[in-house]
Amino acid sequence: MVKIAMMGAGSAVFVKNLLTDILNFTELGRVVISLHDIDPERLETGGMMARWTAQQFGADAVIEEHLDRRRALEGCDFVINMVQIGMHEATLLDFDIPRKYGLKQTIADTVGIGGIFRGLRTIPFMLDLVADMRELCPDAVLLNYTNPMSILTWAVYKAFPEQRVVGLCHNVQHTARDLASYLGVEQSRLSYDCAGINHMTWFLKLQIDGKDAYPALRRAMADPEIYARDKVRFELMRTLGWFVSESSEHNAEYTPYFLRRDDQIAEYDVPVDEYVRRSIRNLGRYTETRRKLLAGEDFPLERSDEYGSLIIRAMVTGEPTVIYGNVENTRLIDNLPEGCCVEVPVIVDRNGLRPCHAGTLPPELAAHCAPHVFVQDLTVRAALDGDRERVHRAAALDRHAASVLSLQETRRMVDELIAAHGDALPKWKDAA
Repeated sequence: MVKIAMMGAGSAVFVKNLLTDILNFTELGRVVISLHDIDPERLETGGMMARWTAQQFGADAVIEEHLDRRRALEGCDFVINMVQIGMHEATLLDFDIPRKYGLKQTIADTVGIGGIFRGLRTIPFMLDLVADMRELCPDAVLLNYTNPMSILTWAVYKAFPEQRVVGLCHNVQHTARDLASYLGVEQSRLSYDCAGINHMTWFLKLQIDGKDAYPALRRAMADPEIYARDKVRFELMRTLGWFVSESSEHNAEYTPYFLRRDDQIAEYDVPVDEYVRRSIRNLGRYTETRRKLLAGEDFPLERSDEYGSLIIRAMVTGEPTVIYGNVENTRLIDNLPEGCCVEVPVIVDRNGLRPCHAGTLPPELAAHCAPHVFVQDLTVRAALDGDRERVHRAAALDRHAASVLSLQETRRMVDELIAAHGDALPKWKDAA
């Protein structure tokens, strides 16, 4: 029997997607799904969705709901983390305060000022979660879906070196789908090798039927209609030579090139404040999902391209699979700092997770990733050590913020964000 805990189970649609994937694998046998959320109504909604999904498959699944996290974790084999600490209100602070200082953001969940503060308010939860796991399910694997992916995964293996953890994202899978569309081929014809850091993972090799696809992709970029669908990433490819994962709206805020001035925003169609709009839509989506569950209405059931179920199946059955995962850089990428969090191919089987050596990134790609790596490092150190000054240093070194704000403006903005988030952040050593 396999026991899987889901943290943040009030994300009912994501619960459905993951369970659709997991319950498709009947070879897992009987599965216990242990749901946890701190919001009673959201936990109830997640439970209703989990039971509905299991019923559609006729699955041999036991669904449990726990407001007590420790109860949810007892005896688990896998723990899936998908929490959002602070929810919509915290997201608004991450956007509204920087905007006052003239700093525009799009998604603000990975790097930059928004990523730093989302990381700072989530790391305390991650440390508490893993401390409980070490006591209650020490052999369990932590599958982290929460952003900022690199910062949170790094904090876990830095604080708990013995904890098995992998950060999971769909940036590689979704980018492969995008590339197939731009190239006008079925995705099954593509093959690729990728490496980098989360949301900045580079397609080092891209092939169609075993032949280099980059010449065709450059021709596709010359088509105005195709270029208009992904302007930022095509511009990065034009300059740096390789295509990067994640979307243009994400990548726009990872650089100094696309958000500094209004003319750049207009030229590259950068959707400023996009995540705020998504967050509002997600609140409405949750309300509608709960209404449909209470009314007994149906939902679509389709396999997602998330890696979580593939990891569980490979570890339970022993049949190997390859995923892209975020893991500690144990010389996996030679020219990024040892110990940082990198995204590379990972072989998974009954022995667990075995990351693959990706070698040396082209220097221009390593140079693009490296500044973000050091900001992530400072953010993790700030949280683990309670060092407020390192938050200021991380913000000052962010590429986008530094292209817009002075050091004095950055300091004032960071102080205001720290005050606004208050007790949600780590305990600072210099606190009065």
